[in-house]
Amino acid sequence: MQPLVIIPARYDSTRFPGKPLALINDKPMIQHTYEQAIKTDYPVLVATDDERIVKAVEEFGGKVVLTGEHSNGTERCREAAHIAESDHGMQFDVVINVQGDEPFIHPDQIKALFEVFGTDENIDIATFGKRIKETEDLFSANIVKVVRGKKRQALYFSRSVIPYCRDAFKDDWVEEHKYLKHIGMYAYRKEVLNQIVELPEGEIEKLESLEQLRWLEEGFTVIVLETTHESIGIDTPDDLKRVNKQKNNA
Repeated sequence: MQPLVIIPARYDSTRFPGKPLALINDKPMIQHTYEQAIKTDYPVLVATDDERIVKAVEEFGGKVVLTGEHSNGTERCREAAHIAESDHGMQFDVVINVQGDEPFIHPDQIKALFEVFGTDENIDIATFGKRIKETEDLFSANIVKVVRGKKRQALYFSRSVIPYCRDAFKDDWVEEHKYLKHIGMYAYRKEVLNQIVELPEGEIEKLESLEQLRWLEEGFTVIVLETTHESIGIDTPDDLKRVNKQKNNA
């Protein structure tokens, strides 16, 4: 099997316009993400709908494709994969979606997402979960929780606390059970990526506003690997200030 890492990068953002080009230690954020991804020795491609990002990626020597406008990164990945295959002759079996605002992504995470497909031909999609250790995080609706079965398959994703720990005080729940926070990196079999972008919005997806529930509703097998690495996404200018301050003080 062959992998292809795609980094979707959108210029327009309600909370942080121009985010992929924001500087961290004098480098654009998208460059940091790209440089972490290429440490895997996998082919890496930035997918964007903005010429400014195309120019920035080309200036640091990265590979990039210009896509149309899309409502989410999954759709952008599908178009970029199609361009890579049809226009550039690239051959791949698994697409790994690495968010452009993850400049500190660990290469071993990318490798783990790809390698799991070699263990079971029934795996459609792979993603990550990280153990929740703080009660505040467990009860935050902004932190998505995932429950998985004995074969690591996702049973459900939710903004609510699942499962409900009936026989313990809520402050003790994180000790009583291994609750997992969902980390939003994905890998898809190429044919599965083509299928899921054509699916209509799901009923429970609408309720929770979680795209991955659409895949579960439709019967796709999503494997959840456990990671110890924290996701350090940058969503706002304040996040960027904190990261640069930490780097300058390191």
